[in-house]
Amino acid sequence: MLIPSIDLMGGRIVQLVQGEKLRLSFDDFEYWIEKFSRFPLVQLIDLDAAMRQGNNSALVAQIARRLPCQVGGGIHSTERAEQVLNAGAHRIIVGSALFSEDGKVNVDFASALAFAVRAERVVAGIDTKNGCIAVKGWKAQVALTPDEAIPQLDAYVAAYLYTHVDGEGLMQGFPMGAAARLRGLTARHLIVAGGIRSQQEIDELDAMGVDAVVGMAVYTNLLPV
Repeated sequence: MLIPSIDLMGGRIVQLVQGEKLRLSFDDFEYWIEKFSRFPLVQLIDLDAAMRQGNNSALVAQIARRLPCQVGGGIHSTERAEQVLNAGAHRIIVGSALFSEDGKVNVDFASALAFAVRAERVVAGIDTKNGCIAVKGWKAQVALTPDEAIPQLDAYVAAYLYTHVDGEGLMQGFPMGAAARLRGLTARHLIVAGGIRSQQEIDELDAMGVDAVVGMAVYTNLLPV
């Protein structure tokens, strides 16, 4: 299944390359909301909140009320998770808060979050740069791999979002071997992102039981939706 993405920065829809360089920017929200309204799930990320440089909370709430969204970016507490869900999100994506700087999984927080909002509404973000989990808007890393994190998180989440940051926005294809490896580690809903550029890739992932988040290829019409 294709999951379209909406990334927000500075009150606009944007697409970044590898989480850093701005490539595209849009403010025609109605066009994209209408375009994505036929999808059963949309990914909505507040990049400013993820990077700790403000937030787009009002805009997130407006979009989440109109589209079935899993929402991420800056969710570091159970209170914030509850706020985002109450604003209309179907699920929340939590990344940085699940990992400590010394390379350990914050199991206590994962457990508390699952208890507060129910595990079926929690998606663990296990984004990687050079194989290690990236945090704080992909500006930092911890000495931990998704393969090490998944077994410790499986009891507390409904899904995993794996973003291959090294290929994000480049439209050079997704590493299928990584998807197959991760699929073998968990029975939870598995979603991948980063460089996906074709329906063939989406079909290959679907055959593995993996869903695909697509951004740049959709916004550039390389992959019409």
